[in-house]
Amino acid sequence: MSNSVLAGLVEGVSTGSIQIIDLTETLRPEYPTIQLPEEFAQAWGFKKETISHYDEAGPGWAWSNFSMSEHTGTHLDAPHHWVTGKDVPNGTVDTMPTSQMVAPVCVVDCTKEVAADKGFILTREFLQNWEESNGEIPAGSWVFLRSDWRLVADPDNYTNMQEDGAHSPGPDTECVLWLIEQRDVLGFGTECVGTDAGQAFAMEPAYPCHHHMHGTGRLGLQCMTNLDLLPATGAVIVSAPLKIIDGSGSPLRVVAFVAA
Repeated sequence: MSNSVLAGLVEGVSTGSIQIIDLTETLRPEYPTIQLPEEFAQAWGFKKETISHYDEAGPGWAWSNFSMSEHTGTHLDAPHHWVTGKDVPNGTVDTMPTSQMVAPVCVVDCTKEVAADKGFILTREFLQNWEESNGEIPAGSWVFLRSDWRLVADPDNYTNMQEDGAHSPGPDTECVLWLIEQRDVLGFGTECVGTDAGQAFAMEPAYPCHHHMHGTGRLGLQCMTNLDLLPATGAVIVSAPLKIIDGSGSPLRVVAFVAA
């Protein structure tokens, strides 16, 4: 049975009956990295330098060095990223169960709401209304907030920073707790630079998605793209982080398998 399932997957990909959708932003110096208040240490953006390129430094080969934060570009947040998850067993990217790297996804389309209000807050009620049309969110699944953020945000102000802080979409505390306690999700994902709303510092607790998701051993994905190419339900996400020792997170290639 297992051989036939895997053979069916390979055949589906080769024939196009199963599509592979890339949800990953290209790592590049100009891609924005989240900025913390000045009193805190900052994450590195992506930087790349040439070692050799078929030249005197290496006539027959091309390669480069690169540097960045664990939380740069399209990346995964492991439980140990947040203080509430610091004691979660197997909570780093090198110890997390590989079974968490493949999971179904529910894509919640909030594009109309975000177009009207870039700081849109996802609520439990909104998700329950979504379930009326799409079915109950399965346990062990990802929930992605689709905002089409690349089309909405100012490229020169990607977090939509205002005088009172960033304004970008994300869930409120009640929504996060409901996803954990009532739907037992694997994690929460977004196209923005963080899984929490831009104004989540003012919520109780501050940054509830980080606080509760990671505190209960769950995951985060952010800086994704192409969520508009996914169905509301039925896709399967593959998200395998780099195996960084004691890693709190990792850039990664996120792909979705979608039945054509």
